[in-house]
Amino acid sequence: MGGNKTTSKSLALGAALREARIDAGHEQLTKFAELLGKPAPTLSRWETGQRTPRPEDVAQILTMLGITGERFDDILALTRNPDATSWLAISLPEQRLHLEALLRFEREARKVIAVAPLIVPGWLQTADYARAIMTKGGAPANEIESRITIRIGRREVLRNAELEVYIGQAALVQRIGGSDVLRGQLEYLLEMSEKMDLRVIPFTRDWHPGLEGPVKLIESVQGKTVVYLENRRSGLFLHEDPDIMAYRDAIGALRVVAVGPSDSKRLIAQEINQLKKENRHDCPRWLEEGDS
Repeated sequence: MGGNKTTSKSLALGAALREARIDAGHEQLTKFAELLGKPAPTLSRWETGQRTPRPEDVAQILTMLGITGERFDDILALTRNPDATSWLAISLPEQRLHLEALLRFEREARKVIAVAPLIVPGWLQTADYARAIMTKGGAPANEIESRITIRIGRREVLRNAELEVYIGQAALVQRIGGSDVLRGQLEYLLEMSEKMDLRVIPFTRDWHPGLEGPVKLIESVQGKTVVYLENRRSGLFLHEDPDIMAYRDAIGALRVVAVGPSDSKRLIAQEINQLKKENRHDCPRWLEEGDS
C-alpha cells in the first residue's frame, strides 16, 4: 500500500507526477484519471502529496505518459521510504533528486524564508558571483556554466512567492570574485530588495540562530511547509511539525536581531560606495585603516 503521510518525499513525488502529466499535454486531471482507470480524488491526493502511490501505480502513470529512461527511474525512486521523518541525500543520485525537488518546491511556493549568514542565497546570485563560488569551490569546469544556468533559473521563485530573506553582514563584505564582482552582486541585491522583505543581520549582534548556518523554509500553495538544509556533501529536508516549529522559532529570533528593510538597504548601499572608493587604489578598507 502507498503511504498515508504527507512528507517532503511525497510532496516531491506529487509535484513530479503533476509536472509530468502537464508536460505530456494532459492538463485536465479528471480526464487523465479516466484514462488511468483511477478515481480523480485519488490522483489529486497523489499529486498534492497527501498520499503516496505504490511503485506500480507510479510506473503505470509514467508509462502512460511516455516517460522513460533516467526521468522514469528518478520519479520512481521517490516511492522508496516515503514515510521517513526526514529526507537525507548523501549520494550523487539522491542529491540530484533533492535538487529537482527543491526546484519544484520553489516554483510552487507561496512563501520562502531564507537565512544566509555568509554568502548571498543562490537565487539572488549574479552569474559572476555564482561562477566565482563554483570555480573556487572545485566544481567540475565542464559543469559550471550549466550549473549557473540552473541557479539563475531559480529566480522564477521571485515572481511567484512572497520572499523573506535574512543575510548576514559578512555576505556584504566577503570579496567573493573580487571587488568588481562583489559590487555587481550588491547592486543586484539592492535592486531586488525592492521586491522582497530583505533584512541584514549586523556584525554587532550577539549570538543568534542564523550563525548555525543557511536554511530555507518553504511554504507550499498546498499549505505544507518543508525546511531545507544543505552543506558541501549532503542535503536534508525536514517536514515533521516539531522540526518546522523549531525553525519558525529561530526565524522569529532573527526578526529581532536583524535591522529593518530601510536600514538594510542603507548598509548594502554603504558597501557599494566603499567598493567604488577602493577601486581607485585597489586597497581593501581593513588594510587601509591599518596603514596609518
